[in-house]
Amino acid sequence: MVVLNKIYTRTGDKGDTALGNGARVAKHDVRVEAYGTSDELNCFVGVARLTAEGETDEALSRIQNDLFDLGADLCRPDMEKDADAEYPPLRMAPAQVDRLEAEIDVMNAILEPLRSFILPGGTALAANLHVCRTVARRAERLATELATQETVNDAAVRYLNRLSDWFFVAARVANNGGKDDVLWVPGANR
Repeated sequence: MVVLNKIYTRTGDKGDTALGNGARVAKHDVRVEAYGTSDELNCFVGVARLTAEGETDEALSRIQNDLFDLGADLCRPDMEKDADAEYPPLRMAPAQVDRLEAEIDVMNAILEPLRSFILPGGTALAANLHVCRTVARRAERLATELATQETVNDAAVRYLNRLSDWFFVAARVANNGGKDDVLWVPGANR
């Protein structure tokens, strides 16, 4: 159980922060950028939920919880020491990736194949889901950059990759099953 009775601690006033294992790093460290971007994404998912209903809202709620799991995973380095930890760190699980894939398959089954790239937009929900898609891609780029420097849970990276796909397909569903997608017209304004 987390208890936050004091919000400011002043421990980061000199530009560093604590990771999940207690190590201190610069606030601009790529690990902090990666889990900070997943937190930013979670905020955008909250905005998208303002116009989501039913199954979409329920799925977005699950994704928000997963994104906290992801942040917990990314903020804890030293995966190789997980077995020795007094409290085993929370790590993303392959089942979370599998769930996204299954949901993508269900949503995609009702959509016509794309014959053009689409522009972000359409309904308010679709536009917000496209913002989520691009922030998820940024979080993925940061996680893969981190993985070039340190060990990163493969399921965390795969989750981010699948999540951006999930947002893309969900945005199409939100655009009247793709019928109201905004199509890109190459060179239209030359």
